[in-house]
Amino acid sequence: MPPRIPQCPEPGCFLDALAMMIATIRIVLPIVTLLGYDLVWFGIFLVLMCEPALITPPVGINLYIVQSVRGRGSIETVILGVLPFLACILLMVALISIFPGLVGWLPNLWHG
Repeated sequence: MPPRIPQCPEPGCFLDALAMMIATIRIVLPIVTLLGYDLVWFGIFLVLMCEPALITPPVGINLYIVQSVRGRGSIETVILGVLPFLACILLMVALISIFPGLVGWLPNLWHG
């Protein structure tokens, strides 16, 4: 039996948000454009989807950064502390998916 190769469950365990965007945008943007999505909406969606990868337990890189800055306690406390923020991000993704007009509402209000 060949040795089992460990799988990384998410890109946020070794890439930051900018690296994830640079690695994927050149492949995904032409597809999104051909499908007719608003590019501003897609940009906001992409940023919102990169953030959960950085804070999703157990291997989100930002969890370990926060833990090292804290210098005390356990990583489980950091994971419990990040769950409300993760829920808010996922709620925002659901809202802009259901109501895409929310993305341009404030800029349209400001610029008329």
